[in-house]
Amino acid sequence: MATVEEALRRLEKSDFRAKFRLSVKDKQYVREKGIDVIRNHAEDFVRSRLAPANIPNDTKQTPMRGHPVFIAQHACACCCRKCLNKWYKVPMHTPLTEEQQNKIVNLLMYWIEKQMNTD
Repeated sequence: MATVEEALRRLEKSDFRAKFRLSVKDKQYVREKGIDVIRNHAEDFVRSRLAPANIPNDTKQTPMRGHPVFIAQHACACCCRKCLNKWYKVPMHTPLTEEQQNKIVNLLMYWIEKQMNTD
C-alpha cells in the first residue's frame, strides 16, 4: 500500500471517493465515543469484514452510512476486497496480514481525524 498521504492524494482525484464527508451527526458520534473507541471499531470492522480470504457478500459488506468508519472506508476505497485490490493491489482471496490491517486502519483514522478538523 502507498503512504497515507499518497493514498489520499490519489483518492481525491476520484469524483466518487472525494464526495464522502463526515456529517455533523458522524462528527458528534466521534466526539462522544472518543477517537480510541472509533479506532477499536475500525480495527474490528477491518478484521471481521475485510481480513478474511473469502467474503461471501464482498462489495456489499460495508454500509454507505451509519458509522463514521463506514464513511471512511468508502472514502478511502477500503470498503471491500475488490476496492482494496483495485486501489492498492491487495490480492484477492488471501487473508489480510496484520500489517495490512494496521495500514488500512491507520488510513481510515487519518481520514477521520482530517474530517474532524474541517467545518
